[in-house]
Amino acid sequence: MEIVKSVNLALRFLLELCILAASGYWGFKTGTQTIVKIGLTIGLPLLVAVVWGILLAPASSRRLQEPWLFIAELAIFGLAIGALYRTEHYYLAGIFGLIYVINKILMIIWRQ
Repeated sequence: MEIVKSVNLALRFLLELCILAASGYWGFKTGTQTIVKIGLTIGLPLLVAVVWGILLAPASSRRLQEPWLFIAELAIFGLAIGALYRTEHYYLAGIFGLIYVINKILMIIWRQ
């Protein structure tokens, strides 16, 4: 069972990396000029990473408390799902959302 729990934590990390990738991809597809594309592709994932690191990371001294932690997490994952949807990756957005929900439920059950 411990292996399955470790796999769930590894999946969570991969989901967090997917947030960065989805936001960067959205920025690239949204920008109209080259400089704007570069700025959004690099800047948006950087902004998300900073917010995540300050407010949601387990080791952060400024980590939000429940229920704000869950609300912020849901907002960031929701924005990533929306970014995939807006770039016309409908199935990918749905699959990403489903995997996030399953992962979150298991994290709650296993108190991870």
